[in-house]
Amino acid sequence: MTITSLLIVDDESGLREMLQEYFTQQGFRTLAAENAKAARALLSTETISMAIVDVNMPGEDGLSLTRHIRESHRIPIILLTAVTGVVDRIVGLEMGADDYVGKPFDPRELLARVRSVLRRTNGDGAAKSAEPAEHVAHARNTLPFAQFTLDIDSQKLLTENREEIPLTAMEFDLLLAFAKNPNRVLSRERLLDLAHHGGWEPFDRSIDIRITRLRRKIEPNPDHPQIIKTIRGAGYVFVPAADQ
Repeated sequence: MTITSLLIVDDESGLREMLQEYFTQQGFRTLAAENAKAARALLSTETISMAIVDVNMPGEDGLSLTRHIRESHRIPIILLTAVTGVVDRIVGLEMGADDYVGKPFDPRELLARVRSVLRRTNGDGAAKSAEPAEHVAHARNTLPFAQFTLDIDSQKLLTENREEIPLTAMEFDLLLAFAKNPNRVLSRERLLDLAHHGGWEPFDRSIDIRITRLRRKIEPNPDHPQIIKTIRGAGYVFVPAADQ
């Protein structure tokens, strides 16, 4: 049985030690770093399943570290942010964070978020190659659109050649909401409803950020989107039959 490894990055020694002890008791392998430099060193030598990163750290902050992790590693990231840090949350989402938790928080809430994100990333955060087409069961729970297939069972977005396009948990939730409501105009409020997982505090700007990131991954020309179209004053519409 593979043990999930968490990297906890926070400059507050008391919080860092408390989380390390708590998650160890919950059956996780936990590693801790007091700053971004120490985190980078651990990421280069250890097998990490998920990173929990504090945004406000001296020196290199958590947002810069998030950018580094997203560029160099295929693991989910949860940010720890100040409750009022809306800007931090927006920037964190733009950099590819999967979720965030506002400080102060109950460790049980963070545990629930960790488990939720891990479920959306196949349980361990490690990169997995797409299954060959001949091994995919016909009854698999999938939603095809344009030149892609959204595999709901494995939480993956696949190309025609069965290559995986990496999505964060939030991106997957939003794309699934679109795919289940094709050719319907959906307001931001409705999308927040459909793509909002329990305990996460939504805000309108997060939808726009995720849509921008999705367009970069599925549209031939993100500046002139054909799959996720903007309906001025109303919201967005998902066109699964769009030409690629």
